[in-house]
Amino acid sequence: MSFTDPIGDLLTRLRNAARARHSVVTIPGSTLKRRVAEILRDEGFVESVEWLDEGPQGTLTVKLRYEGPRRPVIAGLKRESKPSLRRYVAKDEIPFVMGGLGVAILSTSKGVLTDQQARKAGVGGELICTVW
Repeated sequence: MSFTDPIGDLLTRLRNAARARHSVVTIPGSTLKRRVAEILRDEGFVESVEWLDEGPQGTLTVKLRYEGPRRPVIAGLKRESKPSLRRYVAKDEIPFVMGGLGVAILSTSKGVLTDQQARKAGVGGELICTVW
């Protein structure tokens, strides 16, 4: 568990659970992690996201999505902006992930958005991660 990079911890737990073919992963919660998981759900990378208000910070339960014989929908996750090196992008510099098949998640002044939502809103921000 990483105390300095909670988003990196979220992505690592999802990546490891998908590789181990687990159906559900439980993660210590935060508002940012919850929003990132909800974006993954809305984009079809995970099946469901459940927030449990237990413990000091709550718990996030994510049900992973698989295709066919247990092949994970999430092919890859990459942490773009790290605590040691933040990566900010302008609205014109938002990357296209896998030619539009993947999604980039940004933290903007209008909240946590996908790359398409940020382009439509005309805002840039911190590039949190890319998922394909």
